[in-house]
Amino acid sequence: MVLYNSASRQKEEFVPYEPGKVSMYTCGPTVYHFAHIGNLRSYLMEDVLEKYLRYAGYDVTRVMNITDVGHLASDADNGEDKMLKGAKREHKTVMEIAQFYTDAFFADCAKLNIKTPDVVQPATGMIPEYIQVITKLLETGYAYLAGGNVYFDTSKLAKYYVFNDHDEENLVVGVRDSVEEDANKRNKADFVLWFTKSKFEDQALKWDSPWGVGYPGWHIECSCISMKYLGERLDLHCGGIDNAFPHHTNEIAQSEAYLGHPWCKYWFHVHHLNTTGGKMSKSKGEFLTVSLLEEKGFDPMAYRLFCLQSHYRKSLTFSWENLDNAKAAYEKLVARVAALTEEGTVDETAAAGLKVRFDEALGNDLNTSLGVTALYDVLKAEVNDATKRALIASFDTVLGLRLLEHAAELREKEKTAASASNEGDAEIQALVDERTAAKKSKDFAKADAIRAQLAEMGIEVTDTPQGPVWKRI
Repeated sequence: MVLYNSASRQKEEFVPYEPGKVSMYTCGPTVYHFAHIGNLRSYLMEDVLEKYLRYAGYDVTRVMNITDVGHLASDADNGEDKMLKGAKREHKTVMEIAQFYTDAFFADCAKLNIKTPDVVQPATGMIPEYIQVITKLLETGYAYLAGGNVYFDTSKLAKYYVFNDHDEENLVVGVRDSVEEDANKRNKADFVLWFTKSKFEDQALKWDSPWGVGYPGWHIECSCISMKYLGERLDLHCGGIDNAFPHHTNEIAQSEAYLGHPWCKYWFHVHHLNTTGGKMSKSKGEFLTVSLLEEKGFDPMAYRLFCLQSHYRKSLTFSWENLDNAKAAYEKLVARVAALTEEGTVDETAAAGLKVRFDEALGNDLNTSLGVTALYDVLKAEVNDATKRALIASFDTVLGLRLLEHAAELREKEKTAASASNEGDAEIQALVDERTAAKKSKDFAKADAIRAQLAEMGIEVTDTPQGPVWKRI
């Protein structure tokens, strides 16, 4: 497989540390509100990547964090904790908020056919590990105490900015407008590893530490969770492109300072879902959830197809018109699959040839758009239906569109509708026959009453020399 590595800014052959095995880490949600469909685009594309790696024969272990403490309103370690913000908004405890929105997140993932990672670790369950790593960073001079907080010293690194070639001054979030600069920092790019009670006195979650009662910074959690479950060398780290700086940059800094060697080989970043007004976010009013899509009559699989039709490294623009088009395409695709018979045997030679196109598409930097094209190529191919069904089942273990499942549901629905129609036709014909008999016996009142009854049912009866005929109107 060839995969674009955000750290090297080029496509590279994917070669994990241990042959045949992949350690994969995914940045999880901050569970203070519902995930919007822009957030979920990242998880959806990461899901396709994991499923393709398994399809290609790798033994994958995927780990994801749940941020239930420590993520502040600004990535520059300023502002209110997002979890506390959510608790105040809904008049609940932080842990009640965390549990509710964690459950909501995984319910949305299930609707989108996003596989739950092998390990899901809430940040609040790792306090001893954070303290262990921070202690060593202090001992080795990579961290310092100031104003009651523990900071990572970015000046100790030979290279801090990993994911871009911009000027350092333009990357420092701490000098951004509307962000108050932290006077405790030695360097503008330094970031907090541990907050103490000297900051945010109303912080709901606090723990004892060698530096006072407090709570961890956001960035330290992912490094520690990854190292606990996946070891000291990570193959693949995933997340949205907005996490590249500062979050992933800070993860690399603290992890490699702690370990003393390179940490993660490949970085996979999914680009934004935009609206016509720009990047989708919870603060801009464009708060589109999976539940809202369902309320408007969209199957979540239509949104999944919408995402698959674009490359993960390209920004994708959402509009209701675009989603309507994806819905129509998905319904036609399901109908075509439903029309396939289950007769015959799989032509393995023909199947192998068609499978090559799919493998080439997904193996070339996860080109899901061409992967979907390969799926249509199967439907158009001059092979029997058994071969087509087998290939669709195989491809869909990666694409995750639930095609055979929904095709079976469509066939059952059509069968039920046909049965109901036949039963209705028999009832109508019985009434028409009864009216004919009434006319023959000169019971015209009864005949007229039956005609009126049929009219109420939307049936028009016309008497012809060959006998009465009826139609729906």
